[in-house]
Amino acid sequence: MRAKRFLLVSILLLGIASCKVNPFTGQKVLNFYPNSQIFPMAFAQYDEFISQNNVLDNSSEAKMITRVGQRISSAAERWLSANGYPGYLKDYRWEYNLVKDTLINAWCMPGGKIVFYTGILPICQGETGVAVVMGHEVAHALADHGAQRMSAGTLQQLGAVAGNIAIQDDKSRNMFNQAYGIGSAVGLMLPFSRSHETEADRIGLQIMAIAGYNPDEAAELWKRMKANAGGNAPPEFLSTHPSNDTRIANLTQWAPLAKQEAQKFGVASFQ
Repeated sequence: MRAKRFLLVSILLLGIASCKVNPFTGQKVLNFYPNSQIFPMAFAQYDEFISQNNVLDNSSEAKMITRVGQRISSAAERWLSANGYPGYLKDYRWEYNLVKDTLINAWCMPGGKIVFYTGILPICQGETGVAVVMGHEVAHALADHGAQRMSAGTLQQLGAVAGNIAIQDDKSRNMFNQAYGIGSAVGLMLPFSRSHETEADRIGLQIMAIAGYNPDEAAELWKRMKANAGGNAPPEFLSTHPSNDTRIANLTQWAPLAKQEAQKFGVASFQ
């Protein structure tokens, strides 16, 4: 009983103490991993990945990745400074690398460490398409989505432990573990991940526009993603990402708003 009470109190205190404000939405988010803890781990993992993969340093495509990344991160800093968050990026260490691989993917680790795979470049079809992807990946880092996922995963694990402590007989405990595993994944973790992807789409669209890239291109890129995927995508409710159709509709709706935001920074024409 004492262990159960201690665990429940711990979960409650973590939830209360772990709220952080997302500067782009103004909403409180679950995050109890400070940058001072998560950034060094991310930087070490990134360095290890780079040392083990084929990084293209001096090609025109690699230089384009760096150029776009610098423009996007600079636009993010301008927006943050203008909206009351100067110094928000002081611990970020931006780095942009192109890795030779057929994977159609890109990612950004906490703290601003970014990788593009060469496999995604034909889908991007040029610098503006790269800016769509770059804005999205940078947005994940800006909004602390990695730390939020870790925080949610910790609470998910604590919930499982609490259930196993509370349930005494093995049969009921096994049934709980099966139900909790599926229920917490489909009902909590997957929607949580999809919300992050949607948020990164919207923030990224805004940042790319401030950087001078045309946000109308975002929906076009995802049309190409959809065509490339064919009919192989899982149902949205079983996926970590929104469906291609959902993303295309959202990005089409948000593009004019991103242009309006860019105009506040004197950006009236787009590449």
